[in-house]
Amino acid sequence: MNRRKWTAALLAAALGAALAGCGAQEKSLDKVRVCEVTHSVFYAPQYAALALGFFEEEGIEVELSNGGGADKVMSAVLSDSVEIGFAGPESCVYVYNEGTSDPAVVFAQMTRRDGSLLVAREPDDDFDWACLKGAHILPGRKGGVPYMAFEHALRVAGLDPATDVTLDTSIQFDNMTGAFLGGTGDYVTVFEPTASSLEAEGKGYIVAAVGDMAGEIPYTAYFAKQSWIDANEDLIQRFTNAVAKGQAWVAQHSAAEVAEAIADQFPDTDLALLTSSIQSYKDIGAYCETPAMSEESFTLLQTVMSEAGELTQTAPFDAVVDNTFAQRSLQ
Repeated sequence: MNRRKWTAALLAAALGAALAGCGAQEKSLDKVRVCEVTHSVFYAPQYAALALGFFEEEGIEVELSNGGGADKVMSAVLSDSVEIGFAGPESCVYVYNEGTSDPAVVFAQMTRRDGSLLVAREPDDDFDWACLKGAHILPGRKGGVPYMAFEHALRVAGLDPATDVTLDTSIQFDNMTGAFLGGTGDYVTVFEPTASSLEAEGKGYIVAAVGDMAGEIPYTAYFAKQSWIDANEDLIQRFTNAVAKGQAWVAQHSAAEVAEAIADQFPDTDLALLTSSIQSYKDIGAYCETPAMSEESFTLLQTVMSEAGELTQTAPFDAVVDNTFAQRSLQ
């Protein structure tokens, strides 16, 4: 190639790169503010979708914040502080039953079992739920899914939550681990990787997975105000597509591979600890493989809520859950 042709080729390449750069700059992402109930390995498919660029592929930039409880997440959604809430769907049932004209509606489910692990002060390889009789337990906020699922697990185990144990709900969700470390309670229910971290430090010992005893219920889901969904159907669809990609990826990859992918979300957690935490959730089938919620599991959720004395009337499935976007994401 002579010098003139070589120069022309370089100019053409430079022009092409400049044009491509301009195109990349012009293509902006839709920012969506998401408030999650807590930051936990329990939500590995969400973090995988973020880390692997699945949201960007759908033209979305996620701004993630931690609400520190489902009630606070719902407050953020209803006050328009965020567009999407990520918490227990029981909060949507509560809002619907209040008769609001613009209810919060679930459009995608993330987890299908309780992700709490019961942590004791001493190791107990022969743990039996019956040994909880008379115990002082920190189970979460009254009315929240962690609390109600734990109550349900106690009933399944043959214990009466009202008389056989002391369920201490005086401590905020985010402060339960600190209270336990400070000497409050015989047991505490916590999520991963906190539970494994306590065990690794010799400050607590995992004795049971609440989800194993409580069974399958819709535990964590994405929701938004009906008015916002109606005005942003394409954006909701793309968001759900990204969630579905994250769920499928986690289902198809090992705990070690998932841990590698989401490690940046948990910079203070050892990779081996992160891997074991993810494996524990895989073992109990906590992660949904698709974002659609079944009516059967929603009915069980309301049964659990009724058992806990938190529900005076049930809400219709179709009024609280919209599976349209989840179903389309699988096509």
